[in-house]
Amino acid sequence: MTETDVLHDAPQPADAPRVKRRRPWLSALVIFLLIAIPAGYIVISAKQSRDSGVVKEAEAAATGLINSFPSQVQQRIYDVPVPLGSTPVYYYETNSWQTSSLFVQFRTNEVGLNRYLDDIGADADDLKKGAITITPQQAAQVGWDFTGDGKFAGLRQHGKKPHPSQRITVSFDEPGHPVVHTVSTITF
Repeated sequence: MTETDVLHDAPQPADAPRVKRRRPWLSALVIFLLIAIPAGYIVISAKQSRDSGVVKEAEAAATGLINSFPSQVQQRIYDVPVPLGSTPVYYYETNSWQTSSLFVQFRTNEVGLNRYLDDIGADADDLKKGAITITPQQAAQVGWDFTGDGKFAGLRQHGKKPHPSQRITVSFDEPGHPVVHTVSTITF
């Protein structure tokens, strides 16, 4: 073995350690995002919570129909799936120890009426012409008036506990734009 062979076989010194460059802008960006994202979430959450409280307060103070869609939860609980495109939509909810009722009124078209009836497990043939199924006491609670020469049709659906029972009266006074009145009641 020659001297040059020994030098090649000998362990070579390690390369000099690489110097890490500091990137202060990257660190600042990461810190900013770690603070800004949770802070933004807290602000949005607080606003939604505050808005929710205002809506709940308005609902609790209501003594009649509110011009708005019932919440998705209310629509599911009371089985009143208001069809999209219905306008205007009004609702009112009453609660007591033994019963809770949701009063809903909306104007729709023939397609919306058929979709609504289908969603609750009925169809247009179930509507009895001339039948006003909502009691005068229930109608008086929200100011509905079913007296006169209106063209009405109605149906009743009795749900087994815990499912709601429904009284539906549809006004056909304006051709092509039926107005649906529903009182959905849950008995405890």
